[in-house]
Amino acid sequence: MVFKRLLGSLGVGGPTVDTVLDAAPGSGSAAVPGGALTGRVHLKGGGSDFDISEITLELIARVEAETEEGEQHGTVAFERYVVGGGFRLAAETEQVVPFSVVLPWETPVSELYGQPLGIVLGVRTELAVAGAKDKGDLDPLAVGPLPAQEAILEALGQLGFGFRSADLEYGRIGGTGQQLPFYQEIELSPAPQYAHAVNEIEVTFLAHPGGLEVVLEADKRGGMFTPGHDALTRFTVSHEDVASRDWAAEVDGWVRQLVEHRAAYGTHASYGHHDPYAGGHHGHHDGHHDGHRSGPGMGTAIAAGAAGLAVGVAGGLVAAEVVDEVGDFFEGDDEDDGGDEG
Repeated sequence: MVFKRLLGSLGVGGPTVDTVLDAAPGSGSAAVPGGALTGRVHLKGGGSDFDISEITLELIARVEAETEEGEQHGTVAFERYVVGGGFRLAAETEQVVPFSVVLPWETPVSELYGQPLGIVLGVRTELAVAGAKDKGDLDPLAVGPLPAQEAILEALGQLGFGFRSADLEYGRIGGTGQQLPFYQEIELSPAPQYAHAVNEIEVTFLAHPGGLEVVLEADKRGGMFTPGHDALTRFTVSHEDVASRDWAAEVDGWVRQLVEHRAAYGTHASYGHHDPYAGGHHGHHDGHHDGHRSGPGMGTAIAAGAAGLAVGVAGGLVAAEVVDEVGDFFEGDDEDDGGDEG
């Protein structure tokens, strides 16, 4: 399937478009946050000449949002790039427009050591032709971790934490430098030494040119007479620190600090999850995570293997319905989702 989609608003005889993404150098097929995304837009002329006024690439993500009606799913466009335009595409001719754009630093990580995490990202190509705009092509986007992100996840795997799931939450984490309208949560089962204290730990990376903000959240077990509650802490890491730190010891110290931290409500006041629909903090301090997909029975082993962290954090355990959702999304089922943020 070379030219995937006929521009619907232009009808039969309109141009077709196919965007081909390049593999990132040295990282297989995955790009990295803050790195270059390169490729080519292939255009094929229709039955007559068309003036291509603008070619736009749009980065999109499938996100979850907590609303009064419950958990909703929608598509969010989080970056747009104009990569060409201002030329005439003659009938039945072909033209290739190369591009190189820079991904936002907070672009979510969709795979680890080649293992999919269940995050749905895409690049949508839009043509402005003869006064009409149409979304002509949708391609999956694979994003791997930055070295600092990989080192932290590797350390968590070495400590005995296991991957449960990953998702994108619409909203903001207060007290951070978050730029995008959503954030990624990587949900981990606790290492044996912490299983008595926490049900799960969630990791959020907020990357920027100088380094990372690492937000750790623990869904804590309650005692017999005390309800479980969440605690949340934040750490900062420089990109230059990757090779010089004992990450297993450092991350273990972070987790220990998180688990031992009892001022959960005070912490939420500083780094609360802002729910744009409720106008307040994301309601995690009540001891449960409404709508989260992790939990017993959700781990379906697929493509287990690979090296290093694949045995620990990225054990190939991705919920089956997440895999189905990724497939459906790129088979065109997103057409009625455009711009729907939940």
